[in-house]
Amino acid sequence: MADYLRDLRDYPVLPQVEPGALIDRLPAHGPEQPETMQNILADFRELIVPGLTHWNHPRFHAYFSISASGPGILGEMLASALNVQHMLWKSGPAATELEQVTLGWLRDWLGLPSEFFGIIHDTASTASMHAVLAARELAAPEARLTGNHPPLILYESEHTHSSVDKGALCVGIGRENIRHVAADGEFRMLPSELEAAIKNDLAHGRKPFCVVATLGTTSSSSVDPLKDIAAIAKRYGLWLHIDAAYGGPAALLEEHRHILDGSADADSMVINPHKWLFVPVDLSVLYTRRPEILRRALSLDETPAYLVTAEHDRAVNLSEYALPLGRRFRSLKLWFVMRYYGREGIQRILREHMRFAQLLVEEIRNDSRFELSAPVPFSLVCFRYRGSDDENRALLDRINTTGRAFLSGTVLNGKFLLRFAIGNVATTEADIRETWQLIQSLV
Repeated sequence: MADYLRDLRDYPVLPQVEPGALIDRLPAHGPEQPETMQNILADFRELIVPGLTHWNHPRFHAYFSISASGPGILGEMLASALNVQHMLWKSGPAATELEQVTLGWLRDWLGLPSEFFGIIHDTASTASMHAVLAARELAAPEARLTGNHPPLILYESEHTHSSVDKGALCVGIGRENIRHVAADGEFRMLPSELEAAIKNDLAHGRKPFCVVATLGTTSSSSVDPLKDIAAIAKRYGLWLHIDAAYGGPAALLEEHRHILDGSADADSMVINPHKWLFVPVDLSVLYTRRPEILRRALSLDETPAYLVTAEHDRAVNLSEYALPLGRRFRSLKLWFVMRYYGREGIQRILREHMRFAQLLVEEIRNDSRFELSAPVPFSLVCFRYRGSDDENRALLDRINTTGRAFLSGTVLNGKFLLRFAIGNVATTEADIRETWQLIQSLV
């Protein structure tokens, strides 16, 4: 592991392999007899590692990073050694309480209200699904009892992550009841369009119940006007969920704290420390002002005997607030990262990533062959070659085929463009400049 982290730049970020390559090289049946660890590790190095896309690579810029720092890796290793399953307080007292402590620290760093209850999930997809479930419980508690409820309408931006739609489908909100609200020229949800959609649904006898605002959309990292959306949600009695999976950590910086203006009125919020807080995947945090609603949504008429535990006012059973019964000791790696870097250390890295992004913006502006495609509020830079969509797709393929860097593409305003996401804990200014020079050389 130490050698891998030391030598990461020697690996191609994106492997040049065909689908099925590893399947064809491994035996069709498992071994009947034990094998030596020496042989297992040799195959790991020779077969597995060369066939991986290296998310921990300093020039991985395709998606929002899931950057594993050294202290986070150590925390993950120790969690695996302990192998705790803290579904109940008594099945993992220290694990349960460390989750409460670390999420309290993070809540304070972000300036969120102290009444926000936090719980760790695997990904934002799962966390947002729980938020929509709680919103449904509040709006139509009969759904939990009978499975039936009036048409409930969920509102989100046209740029909201698709995982919110999936989560809504999982809790019984039909596709026809999901509204994708138009955005402005900077890809932010338009409050006027949101309110118009709510009024239209009310006029037709439908029941608005939830709105999702995003702080850092996937395609462009745009920031929805949270304060205005919060006021509309409050006016019409909607559950407000904030998807801050990517952009949320920026609020650790005083100069970006304003992105959370209005969050005090939110009912729930998700943030992913495994994206931009250097914690190994997977670790997503769901905060809610209404944990009792979430607990009620997941309650059973009778608790199975094997889950009954003695009551105590300080003993929290986190499985009562989530669909999964099993809970990995995820908070340990977050604790290691927060203590090793401290808030000031993390702030320095975040500011560096944003500086790198602005450096790249200037480089793009200084090369007439390219153009910016979206504002850059954080560390994602969207740009395109001044040519056709096919030429931009071909450029992206050439970049990624080199193995020296990995970017992704998206579509904004009907045009295909390139996404250059910066967020790896090991990325340096030299990495940014090398990748930009590579891009320029391939046009």
